[in-house]
Amino acid sequence: MGNVYLVGFMGSGKSTVGRLLAERLGMAFVDIDSVIEEREGTAISDIFATKGEKYFRSLERKVLEEVAGKEGLVVSTGGGLGADRENMDLMKRTGLVVWLDVPLFLLMERLKGDDTRPLLRQPVDRLEELYRKRKEVYRLADLKVDGSKPAEKVVQEIVDGYLHRYRHR
Repeated sequence: MGNVYLVGFMGSGKSTVGRLLAERLGMAFVDIDSVIEEREGTAISDIFATKGEKYFRSLERKVLEEVAGKEGLVVSTGGGLGADRENMDLMKRTGLVVWLDVPLFLLMERLKGDDTRPLLRQPVDRLEELYRKRKEVYRLADLKVDGSKPAEKVVQEIVDGYLHRYRHR
C-alpha cells in the first residue's frame, strides 16, 4: 500500500488530520516540516530568515524524496511543497494525495496571531494571490476533502478514499 500525502495551504489541518489518520490506519506519521526543523536544528522561520525560501524548498524536496521511497506512511507536507507540480507528481506516483481544502477567510482565522509562519508576514493581497496559485496545483490531488469540517469527519473521508483506492488495485 502506498503513502497518504496531505497537501493544502498553511492552517488547513495537515498535521492534526495526519496524526489522527495515521493512528486510524495503523501507519507511521511523518511531518516534513518537523523533520526539517529537527535536521537543521532550528525553526522554519529561522531557515527562511537566514538561508532563504529557495534553500528551504530544496530541503523539502530532499525529505519528500526520502519519504516517497518508503511505504505505509501518512505524510503532512508544508503548504508550498504540495503546490509544486514536480512534488505533486512524485507524491501521486507513490501514494494517495489528499487536498485539505479550506477557504482563505477560515485559514486566516485559524492562523490569527501565529508568528511562526514566514509567509504570513505578507500583505493580505499577496497571501490571496499565493493561495490562488497554490490551489491550481492542489487541484491535481487524487482526493479533495473539505478541511473546514471537524478533524474526525475529514479523517473518515480520507479513510474511505484510501480504502476504495487500494481495494480496487
